[in-house]
Amino acid sequence: MKAAPMQLLADIGGTNARFALHGEGGFACIEVLPCAAYDTLSAAVKAYLALAAQRGFAVGELAHAAIAIANPVDGDWISMTNHHWCFSIAAMRAEHGLATLLVVNDFAALAMALPTLRDGQRERIGGGVESGGRPLGLIGPGTGLGVSGLVPAGERWIALAGEGGHASFAPCTDDEAAILAALRAEHGHVSAERLLSGMGIEAIHRVLAGERLDAAAITGRALAGADPACLRTVETFCGILGSVAGNVALTLGATGGMYIGGGIVPRLGPLFAQSSFRRRFEDKGRLASYVARIPTWVITEPYPALQGVAAMLSAHVAAHH
Repeated sequence: MKAAPMQLLADIGGTNARFALHGEGGFACIEVLPCAAYDTLSAAVKAYLALAAQRGFAVGELAHAAIAIANPVDGDWISMTNHHWCFSIAAMRAEHGLATLLVVNDFAALAMALPTLRDGQRERIGGGVESGGRPLGLIGPGTGLGVSGLVPAGERWIALAGEGGHASFAPCTDDEAAILAALRAEHGHVSAERLLSGMGIEAIHRVLAGERLDAAAITGRALAGADPACLRTVETFCGILGSVAGNVALTLGATGGMYIGGGIVPRLGPLFAQSSFRRRFEDKGRLASYVARIPTWVITEPYPALQGVAAMLSAHVAAHH
């Protein structure tokens, strides 16, 4: 019996586009392309498919594809918040000759992968008690700030596709109040994403240290341990993330666990584990004991959203074909 054709999967952030083929043997030909190198998402897809074809994959037989994207997905037209790409789902499906093109929020796809993660794919931070069959929370600082959750519904899970990263930021320390005042003067509304992202690390450092450095330089100097201002910036970032993650956990009742994804935190290594993140996560007044029971995990698996979007595509194809 001939094997089923492979499916095309993509996880599109503001900086990188991750592609893979998925079939009965699992994932193949995983590639990361820089978004800035392509004028359109379709051009990036074509570049990936040409690469896969060169490696001997039968990409001409593709019928089903799914894209997880760092953006709200509401209707046919997608215009990215943190990048200039925009497209019609129907037009892209037709252009690439696909029977199915499923487009979902990237953090909804990442949320769908959470129940499959094992200890080699996640790192525990602090205490808490792991409980199965309970809601899970998800937050991830990267180019922007993704927020989602996963709610159990009988034998399956339902992912929440929200935009919690754009909820208003609330300071908890004098430093954070100063950062809020400075950013409010620049932007008006200050969201959590303004601080919990690559640009957020730069903004925190600009206010606290009075100098402009890019996020990679700030985190690099902090990891080297030789720059007190950069260490203060990273510590402030981790504390804010703890408070916001605690807010998400309270809002969702995420008693099954709170997961941290995105590109920034895994790069912080011991600085994150030693930071005030967990103390700030639990610092919720009368609800401190409630939050203290919730475990927190850093996702260390490099391509978790591809696992989630593969599951969503399989379910969609089974329901519609």
